[in-house]
Amino acid sequence: MKGTHHIFHRLWHRWDTRLSLIIVAVYSLCAAYGEWVYQAAQRADRTPSYNAVNQAYSYTPPAFVRVFQTGGRITSCAVADGDTRPPVYLLGSDNLGRDVAQRLIQGARIAFHVGIMTSLIAIPLGVLLGCLGGYFGGRVDSLVAWLCATVASMPGLLFILAVAIVVGKGLMGIYLGIGLTTWVSVCRNVRAEVIKHRNRTYVLAANVLGYSHPRIMFRHILPNVTHMILIAFSIRFPASVATEVFISFLGIGVQSEPSWGIMINNARLRLWQGVWWEMTFVTLAIFLLVLAFNHLADALRDLLDPALRAER
Repeated sequence: MKGTHHIFHRLWHRWDTRLSLIIVAVYSLCAAYGEWVYQAAQRADRTPSYNAVNQAYSYTPPAFVRVFQTGGRITSCAVADGDTRPPVYLLGSDNLGRDVAQRLIQGARIAFHVGIMTSLIAIPLGVLLGCLGGYFGGRVDSLVAWLCATVASMPGLLFILAVAIVVGKGLMGIYLGIGLTTWVSVCRNVRAEVIKHRNRTYVLAANVLGYSHPRIMFRHILPNVTHMILIAFSIRFPASVATEVFISFLGIGVQSEPSWGIMINNARLRLWQGVWWEMTFVTLAIFLLVLAFNHLADALRDLLDPALRAER
């Protein structure tokens, strides 16, 4: 398989994938900063700044709107003791005077938590079962196919609800619910690739040399299907984020932290009052993240899929 450096160079060479990589990098930095703010507040045992209530400045429009309204004048974010000047909210404030920009950053932190943790559950499980079924065939393959059909036939939302009821509201229920319902497509793709590789010359030669089955599967076949894992991660990540947003919108996911789903649920009640900025910016944040990952997934598939390379 092509080296990671060569893959990154090919992606960076195209302007559209370069833009997608920059967007993902910006979201990653925002998520890292949000994690630092969250951990600092936890260590200090204080209310995080993004949850600080300041109802005196609720429904404050974004800073650029205030610039237009005041003819180009804007106050400083720093508010001294006794100073009545309102703080500057870059993307506005919500009904409790909380900074929308800070809450968007925390939403990115939660989104990356969900995308990474659910991928760490779904992808290894799918790869393991796909390798076992594709390599051994027979009854093992039949069992893997039965598991895939059984899980695929279960309504994913209901399964996540059931896991959340057992585990409790919070991110752990989201991790397990999404991770245990999204491994099927990974398993099927890896299984199909392993079936194509198990009768090739290098696998037959390894069998003749007496190598063990785990060594043949994970040291010889698996490196040749790694491109399926990279593509699966780039597809699963935005899908998991979108699922978490929907689950949190229903009030099942994390409740004490500003998930994007919770922000949408709160913002929809205030649209009729003309408070448009919270809904607009959180929707734009979700759209850009999902679009960037989906575009990278398509580019990785075009670059790494042997069938598409052969056609070109």
